[in-house]
Amino acid sequence: MTDPASWRNIVWSRSAPLALIVIVLTMAIDQLHKWWMLSVFDIESKGRVVAAPFLDLVYVKNIGVSYSLFNQESMSGQYLLVAFAVIASIGLWIWLNWSRGSRLMALSLGLIIGGALGNAIDRLRLGGVADFFSFHAYGFHWYVFNIADVAIVAGVIGLLYESLRGESH
Repeated sequence: MTDPASWRNIVWSRSAPLALIVIVLTMAIDQLHKWWMLSVFDIESKGRVVAAPFLDLVYVKNIGVSYSLFNQESMSGQYLLVAFAVIASIGLWIWLNWSRGSRLMALSLGLIIGGALGNAIDRLRLGGVADFFSFHAYGFHWYVFNIADVAIVAGVIGLLYESLRGESH
């Protein structure tokens, strides 16, 4: 891989434009929603708002990762989680470009990277990730999540589908 063109293919491939658009849109939608919920709707002062029989809106600042694992109360801990998100995003970007993936792979990785970076922005701005959606039914409460989390899960589902359908596409 000493050829400069080979190195360029790690950074930019035919899948890169689609993935970049999805990353930017995911981050923008996520951050706009969080801004609106905190600044305009002022969810913090309202507490729990019943939106439907199975959905409440509530503000929770998650200082850990999924399901509040690895809680990091200090800003240095938040910086470590931001660094992890950035390094993972770079790795996923390289994977996308190296593998010359399909449109589904570009879309899926764009969602994952955009969601991870959207949550990383929260960590820098708020000292944790802003979560708002609380689904519940029959006494079971799902964890509280945000749009970035939805994007990450949708991206993972896309990658799983891609891997299950194999190379016959």
